[in-house]
Amino acid sequence: MAPRHRVTACLLTAAIALGLAACATPSAQVAQAPAAARAAAPATPDQLYPQLFEAVQMGRVFEDQKHFVDMTVRGAPARVEAEYLAARGQPGFDLKAFVAAHFDEDPPLQVPKLAQDTDLRGHIDALWPVLTRSFRQVPPYSSALALPEPTVVPGGRFREVYYWDSYFTMLGLFESGRGALARQMLENFAYQVDTYGHIPNGTRSYYLSRSQPPFFAFMVSEAAAQQGDEVRRRYLPQLQAEYAYWMRGSEALKPGQASARVVRLADGSLLNRYWDDRDIPRQEAWAHDVATAAQVRDTRPAGEVYRDLRAAAESGWDFSSRWFDDPQQLGSIHTTQIVPVDLNSLMYHLEATLAAACAQQPGACRIDYAARAAQRQAAIERHLWNPAGYYADYDLRTRAPRDRVTAAMLFPLFAGLASPEHAQRTAATVQAQLVGPGGLVTTPVRSGQQWDAPNGWAPLQWVAVDGLRRYGQDALAERIGRAFLARVSGVFDAEHKLTEKYDVLVTGQRAGGGEYPNQDGFGWTNGVTLRLLDLYPPSAR
Repeated sequence: MAPRHRVTACLLTAAIALGLAACATPSAQVAQAPAAARAAAPATPDQLYPQLFEAVQMGRVFEDQKHFVDMTVRGAPARVEAEYLAARGQPGFDLKAFVAAHFDEDPPLQVPKLAQDTDLRGHIDALWPVLTRSFRQVPPYSSALALPEPTVVPGGRFREVYYWDSYFTMLGLFESGRGALARQMLENFAYQVDTYGHIPNGTRSYYLSRSQPPFFAFMVSEAAAQQGDEVRRRYLPQLQAEYAYWMRGSEALKPGQASARVVRLADGSLLNRYWDDRDIPRQEAWAHDVATAAQVRDTRPAGEVYRDLRAAAESGWDFSSRWFDDPQQLGSIHTTQIVPVDLNSLMYHLEATLAAACAQQPGACRIDYAARAAQRQAAIERHLWNPAGYYADYDLRTRAPRDRVTAAMLFPLFAGLASPEHAQRTAATVQAQLVGPGGLVTTPVRSGQQWDAPNGWAPLQWVAVDGLRRYGQDALAERIGRAFLARVSGVFDAEHKLTEKYDVLVTGQRAGGGEYPNQDGFGWTNGVTLRLLDLYPPSAR
């Protein structure tokens, strides 16, 4: 199995303020062989140099707050913190200059100018080496987490690995004959489970308090389709560990209770929600989150708002009116009070994958995963179905499905758990409310958030196409797939790039919204585009 990496973090004490404490500089962080027990998570930037971190982020020294937490401090963090505390009151002190003198940059991953005469497929093939990085060894005190194998990153400001992005990237790697690299990425995810007990949101220390939509079982299934069922047996321990992470605390839950990522409804149904183990502002968006909490400080505790913002980041939909009470107000976010239909569909697939793997390896499993999958399927059909005719999230406060149409409704089809009748009615709702001239729009709501109209995202297009085809809705699947391909091709012809997201409603408009500009690269767009090109080649129109 893949090696294991451990980071020994030097935590600050009150002596830092006096400039008396300094940690010894460690060697570089290297992915190493597995240890007998998991060590503590590495310290995050806000723990290593708390007052300097607060000053830089609240002072908005950098336009993108992710920039600072991705920089690497030179020397012992305690010493740099002490120097900052001593210097900040001096006349003419320049905070940005201080950071430049004490930190090394980790600049965005820029896509170089590639040959202008290549077609879309050729451009993607040329991008894979550009987006491939090695994290076998990372500098001391870096927020980056070491990985044993090479990997593909999304691109732009996202120069580390992201969990759910990677599944869609791997689809493209398999499609383009780079299966060896896809399998190395799978090894990296197994390594993260072994090392941290779960797969973090991304491979940065500040992401370790949360995960992302659990696609590891889909990655294993994709590799098994290429290599055979032995793959499921090989990764059974990691599949079980991921399941245990998402279900932690479920055993003691009584009806109507919730704990971390698990909820038990009044009828005893056991389902999951998004969560984050910390309730402070996101380190990579500190000032944004502080400002959001301040807008509702008279009605909500700040920690509650921070947890809901972080839980939305775990969902991958950061941010969307899907999580809001008021579609136009980010401060009305209540992610942890919502039972998401996409997450529970993925958990069903994880349980079904575990059941298949256990059947191949008798005696290795003490949990009846097949029974749990059947129970979850029944609970989804009972509680996550809106009578208006579509799968929907469930609101723990109203004890009813939410009245929000979103692209997440297609996940039960993608996971293969939908009843034929519900699949047909969901497809009709999708066709009536979510299909635009450029593909599937995320929601019909225009909120200014990036996971709302007019934006469409590559992973949701694939979930829709694959799920609809599974239930015989081939015409609608093709309409969505071809429309999205046309939009990707149009932007590529105009700008010679593939981007993170697309405006699928207005031709010629660039996608926007959210906390940062649209990014170039882009891992999951590349992967989905290749799959769609093979499924719907232009010559077969």
